[in-house]
Amino acid sequence: MSRLRIAVIGAGHLGRIHAKLLQQVDGVELVAVTDPFAQARAKVEELFSVPTFADYRECIPKIDAAVVAAPTDLHAEIATDLLKAGKHAFVEKPLAANGPDAQRIANLARSRNLTLQVGHVERFNPAFAALEDLAVDAKYVEAVRASRFPGRCLDVGVVMDLMIHDLDLVLSLTNAPVRSVSASGMSVISSHEDIAETRIEFECGLVANLKASRLSPTPARQMQIFGANGFADIDFGKPSLTSVCPSASVVDRTFDLDSEVDNPLVCADQIFTESLKCVTKELEPRNAILDELHDFAISIQTGISPAVNGDAGARAVVVADQILDSIKKRTWYRDSSTTEVGPHAMVRQRIESASRRAGQNRRAA
Repeated sequence: MSRLRIAVIGAGHLGRIHAKLLQQVDGVELVAVTDPFAQARAKVEELFSVPTFADYRECIPKIDAAVVAAPTDLHAEIATDLLKAGKHAFVEKPLAANGPDAQRIANLARSRNLTLQVGHVERFNPAFAALEDLAVDAKYVEAVRASRFPGRCLDVGVVMDLMIHDLDLVLSLTNAPVRSVSASGMSVISSHEDIAETRIEFECGLVANLKASRLSPTPARQMQIFGANGFADIDFGKPSLTSVCPSASVVDRTFDLDSEVDNPLVCADQIFTESLKCVTKELEPRNAILDELHDFAISIQTGISPAVNGDAGARAVVVADQILDSIKKRTWYRDSSTTEVGPHAMVRQRIESASRRAGQNRRAA
């Protein structure tokens, strides 16, 4: 079988990571990297010794597939051009900047029988992959994802940048339609929301509470999944998976605290060794981006759908749109005269006023 000729479209931080890792994927040849900025192209030529192009359209006739690592607002245009040309596409998350574009791309790939994979890399995190062995019937999910300010990916807010990781994971747990979405968020230093939280309820009864921030001094990538038959605590950063498996008496609601523990006042250790058996699974760290690129190549070669196909990617964007719509109803904003209104403005005005007073006091002293 001939090697797949793949290009990387976008030579920023993530694009260079994809270019490096594609050279480790069996049956793949990195044949080009494209970027409109000459400095980015020069860096790629120095690192990888591959041809570069300013316009991605120039390399389309020379490739079988491409990895799209361009800014989000360009995903729809680039993916559409690739698919219409009969090329397979791996599109970094989110699939598109809005739900209608994402659905259109997914439909186009399906109609052309082409592989479309979306870069929701946490699906390949060993901690989430190990969850399959537990078969937890998810009823309630809590997730927190926080980072320091990235200084990049500022074309979108924290919902499309960070929260969408956990949103995709939750959506992978159920095929049920979304019943309701409630969310809030605020823009602190960028033009998009930098902090957000949402509560999503599904028709099957599953409830998910997701929080995301890109202004946190302490990074966090954690998820807790609760079900009638168990509980899982995932730390995506380590990675680690801790499971709590209830005994038969807990499951069938015959558990009696007074009779089943020696001393109810000091029973925590006994509960988590007998009634709620707690086990932390040893996991070997893996390069999840490399794993998803292997999945992309295998999907093209075999015709098997990738782990995160276009329909899954589109579904995540559609729900993300609902979250953003809910945030817009509550978020703080500036009016046409640039005068801030809302609770955030009041807080900021108090801070600025206090700062001015402190400055005046220092000068007076």
